[in-house]
Amino acid sequence: MTTEQKNPDTSPVSASIPRPAREFLRRMASYLRPYKRKAAADILCALLSLGFYFLFPQVTQYIIDDVIAGRKVALLPPAILGLLAAFLLCDLFNALRISINTSFEQAVAYDMRRDIYARLQRLPVRYFDRQPSGDLMTRVTEDITAVERILIDGTEQGTTAFLSVAAILIILLAKNPRLTLFALIPLSVLVIGTLFYTVTAHRLYRGQRQALGAMNALLMDNLQGMRQIKTFGRQQHENRRFSERADAFRRHTLHVMRVWAVYSPAMTFAGSLGMVLVLWIGGPMVIEGRITLGELVGFIFYLSLFYEPIGRLHGLNQMLQSARAAGERIFDILDATEERPDRGGLVFAEPVKGDIRYEKVSFAYGTGSSGLKNVSLAALPGQMVALVGPTGSGKSTLVNLLPAFYEPTAGRITIDSEDTSTISLDSLRAQISIVSQETFLFNGTVRENILYGKLDATEEEVIAASRAANCHEFITRLPEGYDSHVGERGVKFSVGEKQRISIARALLKNSPILILDEATASVDTATERLIQEALERLVANRTSFVIAHRLSTIRHAHQILVLNQGEIVEEGTHEELLAANGLYAGLCRIQAMGPAG
Repeated sequence: MTTEQKNPDTSPVSASIPRPAREFLRRMASYLRPYKRKAAADILCALLSLGFYFLFPQVTQYIIDDVIAGRKVALLPPAILGLLAAFLLCDLFNALRISINTSFEQAVAYDMRRDIYARLQRLPVRYFDRQPSGDLMTRVTEDITAVERILIDGTEQGTTAFLSVAAILIILLAKNPRLTLFALIPLSVLVIGTLFYTVTAHRLYRGQRQALGAMNALLMDNLQGMRQIKTFGRQQHENRRFSERADAFRRHTLHVMRVWAVYSPAMTFAGSLGMVLVLWIGGPMVIEGRITLGELVGFIFYLSLFYEPIGRLHGLNQMLQSARAAGERIFDILDATEERPDRGGLVFAEPVKGDIRYEKVSFAYGTGSSGLKNVSLAALPGQMVALVGPTGSGKSTLVNLLPAFYEPTAGRITIDSEDTSTISLDSLRAQISIVSQETFLFNGTVRENILYGKLDATEEEVIAASRAANCHEFITRLPEGYDSHVGERGVKFSVGEKQRISIARALLKNSPILILDEATASVDTATERLIQEALERLVANRTSFVIAHRLSTIRHAHQILVLNQGEIVEEGTHEELLAANGLYAGLCRIQAMGPAG
């Protein structure tokens, strides 16, 4: 669980970088290019539907002036049938547009989510240390939905709206230039209102998106920590924290909608002024006989069609500001610095022996605190190297540098004399297996979790690895055996069972290098024995780094490195370090091991 925020507006989610609308549209439009035909078909259907709808005012004028006023009753049925056909074709092309638009929309959304997820896979571990998982979930789901809406609906509706405005303006001018000039007077108010809303809404939507990300981040954090919440009886405390985040999101949303509640009706009212002006000027013109009643009615119908797409453009502007705020959060992911690129990276020659050297390696975290200082060590092929030291001494940092979860700030690491910084990440990590103290199991079946070590492994290989890890027996006792679901994060299994499944996964990978965050610290004696037997099979003939919590388990390590404040302060075998009577001997006494050898 995260620490409590004293200010309800305070959020662990970092603010996105503001970007101009031009950059947003340029970058997002790249997702439309592969679907030019769908986009063209979508717009064509929308225009055809709109074109048939445009016949309505003209046919209405004809019925009033030529049929009704001319008392030509025989012409009324074909005129009505023509009007009905226009509406039918309008709705037919509209149905086709919706079908194409849906397919278009889902294709673009799929491409965006795939690209964002692929990008996340290439980002370094350091990035995820800073970003709450719930906020990243919001970016991949809701933010992308907001962006693809403006890409698809904006492209179609924006194009048809602009073409509609242009076409109807030409029709209005052709019908009556004088009435058209009066009808266009409110346009200046519409332009000023749009500029004001664009500037204001973008800032408000950014705050709303950040508040949503903060709320979802806390939600995911608490769902994962539900047992701890219940254990410590902190339900009311967490209810209060979530209420603060949810209230911040509510207030930001209300602020956005209040601005829209003023802007949208105001723009509609401005458009209505044009209608009033036309009636004010056109009414006397009908009375004086300068135009017919049908011409005035037809002009008013076309004028309503003129302001309707302008109203749609206002709605698209609202959608655009929301999408810009969401897009900025997506760009933060797309523009984040990737892990070391694999292009041109070397590949280890097989087989890898596992001769590992740290040569004056230093590492500092972004906060300025130092993780390691000038560390040098040598692990020969097949050796077990134990890492010992107080909390925060640099043990985890040292092993995290080996698979390049972090990059050294000085010095270098070699495997079989190859500098790991020149090796592709895929090749490097293929040589390393990790069994951590906090085992992570995916929310799938037992078989799927074990196969993660080798996706194309046979059933015989899976069972052999499970037997070696001392987990085959308890798996076969499950109702569905290897096809039993483990639940989220392996919640259906005990700590010891999860550890043995993770050991089976590592055995199946069969890599020459092993990193082991000792897995027996939180289990009973019988389970510890089973895990210890499995670990002995796992470390055999592998170069192993073991972060030791129970010092009794590393007596037979080939070398023990004692770290303190990021430096190796002692090294040697168990007996040698006891004889030196230094920090290691003190730690042994604390654990009541005694001097037994």
